Amino acid sequence: MRKRNFLPDPDGLLLIDKPKEWTSHDLVAKIRNHFQLNKVGHGGTLDPNATGLVVMLIGRGTRLSAKVMGGDKTYEGEILFGVETNSQDTDGETTAENDPSGVTEEQIREEMKKLIGDQMQMPPMVSAIKMNGVPLYKLARKGEEVERELRFIHVYKFALKEFNSPRATFEVQSTKGTYVRTLAHDLGQRLGCGACLSELRRTQSGQLSIDGAFTMDEVIQWDRAELAKHLIPIHQV
Repeated sequence: MRKRNFLPDPDGLLLIDKPKEWTSHDLVAKIRNHFQLNKVGHGGTLDPNATGLVVMLIGRGTRLSAKVMGGDKTYEGEILFGVETNSQDTDGETTAENDPSGVTEEQIREEMKKLIGDQMQMPPMVSAIKMNGVPLYKLARKGEEVERELRFIHVYKFALKEFNSPRATFEVQSTKGTYVRTLAHDLGQRLGCGACLSELRRTQSGQLSIDGAFTMDEVIQWDRAELAKHLIPIHQV
């Protein structure tokens, strides 16, 4: 059990460039224990194998949780065509394989345009959304599939960056709660070959950018005074 620290926490936001295989909870635990902080949170999760911007909320910065989580998000990533999985990304079990060789760059761009704007999105079964208090991914592990409520989202941008069959890199900007792997899955369905997400990196959350983020290797070299120097003050947010 961690001893309580009676020193006041510094207050503010810390931008972290999350590495693969870390969860947002891992980041919270590491920063809380390393600096012996009392209040640490985060402003939005990323899947373990996704990388990029996670906003850490420290001290009174935890009061900004709803504001940070509610901001629009920007991502870069890679889609693998011809493969469908139960999680809609390459971490899941393959459920279908098709030949994507007939898909053209022009077709991809055209179908991406159709996924821009207001829409109702079906969350994947492999997600942290809870049904009667149980995360959907736990039900999915048991082979169960349950009805999920459609979610209203808005996609501002879904743009192809490079296509080298069967993979394509892209950029997407959307409202909170958007499952980018579902966008990849839906794109594959529209193209008739199936698809899944193979890489994902968050580059922006609201007005906060990955350009101002630190790696965990850097952060764990600091002491509390150094941490305080690198926090974004609450009044700036």
